[in-house]
Amino acid sequence: MLEHVLTAVSEAGLGNVLLVTGDEPFAELAANYWARVVCNPGFENGIGTSIAAAADACDGETEALVIVLGDQPLVTAAHLRALVAAWDGAEGGIVATSYADTQGPPVLFGSAYFSELASLNDDSGAKRILRAHTERVGTVTFEPAAFDVDTPDDLASLDQSRTEKNA
Repeated sequence: MLEHVLTAVSEAGLGNVLLVTGDEPFAELAANYWARVVCNPGFENGIGTSIAAAADACDGETEALVIVLGDQPLVTAAHLRALVAAWDGAEGGIVATSYADTQGPPVLFGSAYFSELASLNDDSGAKRILRAHTERVGTVTFEPAAFDVDTPDDLASLDQSRTEKNA
């Protein structure tokens, strides 16, 4: 699943790729995709800490951060390119994915939000930042992003649907 996400990011040509991990080493996998591993020692506190680790790892030249989750295996390179294309290039721009009557990841944040992203410390992700800046949020609809893998049953469902498509 992680390889699929890294492939989509790589094919999208987003620039520098950061792979934020917890306690598992993924250096070899990351190297296959020209990604830099960023270790998040606080991963047990939730996704916000991983987003914070990514924001902290951005240098002063980074114009935007595209947050792509490893548990959204249906996200495509074309969708990631659409997010970037919808961004106005402004430091204060945000482009979220719209699906299932919500806005969420993958999401692009302009550099003006890096300090807010770096302060995340719980399992709510970047939702509060999206809510605080609704007037700056553009969206790109991509319903497949609604599917994420949180349980073995979710993974089995994904495998079954792929098997049925290939039959």
